[in-house]
Amino acid sequence: MTTYAVTGVTGRFGRVAVKTLAELVPAENIVALARNTEKAAEIVPAGVTVRPGDYAQPEALAASLQGVDRLLFVSSIPSRVLPRIQQHQNIINAAKQAGVSYIAYTSFPHADTATVPLAKDHRETEQAISAAGLAHSFLRNNWYLENEADFLRAGAAGEPFVYSAGEGKAGYALEREYAEAAARVLAAMDPKEIYEFAGAARTYRELAEAVPGQFPILAVTDDEFTDRLVKAGMNPRLAQFMTATQAMIRAGVLAEDTTDLSDVLGRPLTPLAEAIQEVLRK
Repeated sequence: MTTYAVTGVTGRFGRVAVKTLAELVPAENIVALARNTEKAAEIVPAGVTVRPGDYAQPEALAASLQGVDRLLFVSSIPSRVLPRIQQHQNIINAAKQAGVSYIAYTSFPHADTATVPLAKDHRETEQAISAAGLAHSFLRNNWYLENEADFLRAGAAGEPFVYSAGEGKAGYALEREYAEAAARVLAAMDPKEIYEFAGAARTYRELAEAVPGQFPILAVTDDEFTDRLVKAGMNPRLAQFMTATQAMIRAGVLAEDTTDLSDVLGRPLTPLAEAIQEVLRK
């Protein structure tokens, strides 16, 4: 009997992943890891075992992973309290100590060669998993459509859709599609070592044109983009991060030509206009 585990099950990604996994394997064979175990117990499918899964508590992680064969390791959110790479190392060490035989890790596009700051923790995590001698799949997720929710809502409300990414493209897909694919890889008998998961690569203008309604679509400079965000009330540091993301897309870091995501799902991805409507309803 194979036992599966999913980390971060109270987050949007982990919640979808554990629900999908319970449709693929018996719920009794699934362990759900979460920092808030009470919340996890309320949302996981019936039959799933809930255990502590705080990335900052290595001893508890090792205990929670006892008896687990295959682990879906959902990357953590960066923290000033404990660096993300240390959080990730805690998971890897615990998995090795507990005898986990396989890890599927949610990573960044072309993490082994990407030079942008967002790739660093993921590249180092991939290296640490390999160094630990653990069988693995790296699920290199491109860009969640939900990341652009504020811009999509602005356009749908008739406000300007503003971007500075130029003709750069990103492989937009819904977060739930990435999460479902992750669960399917975890349950697969013979998964690949690397998946470059992405939707069809599209520019910001193409994204804007799929939003319902009439509104201005404005291509601006990075400085103007930052200035607009700050004037709208965004924290300057976050505005700079958002601008850096635009620059990353403009540079082609997220331009991808792959069918890995739809291949694993076994169906076409949600059409862009429908996916945008789904985001707008959230």
